[in-house]
Amino acid sequence: MSEKSTMVKVYGLEKCSTCQKARKWLDRHKVAHAFIDYREQRIDPAVLKSWAKAVGGWEKLVNRTGMTWRNLPPARKTPGSNPEWLLLIKEYPALVRRPVVVQGDDVSLGFTDKLFAKLFDA
Repeated sequence: MSEKSTMVKVYGLEKCSTCQKARKWLDRHKVAHAFIDYREQRIDPAVLKSWAKAVGGWEKLVNRTGMTWRNLPPARKTPGSNPEWLLLIKEYPALVRRPVVVQGDDVSLGFTDKLFAKLFDA
């Protein structure tokens, strides 16, 4: 796949243990990548929409099992439109499942050794 030559971008949170494991895996396998902490460097709404579309919807992009989601007021847990989802993520960036790995047009969520081995032909 020609996309493999594109710089890998890993979006997540600096203190997230899953993001740290993913970054260590990439370093160990010598996969050049840039890490973007999306709490420090907010993601453009158009990019968030493209990620949601690429992964199959907002429900897949947003982690609805974590404490951030569980602590939301019930009324906030039923966004009905793109603007409502975007506002929710703007207010609570930790809702985005992590890490988000972007390589060219490909977007993947989460980290496991098996997933990364498949993504990076390792």
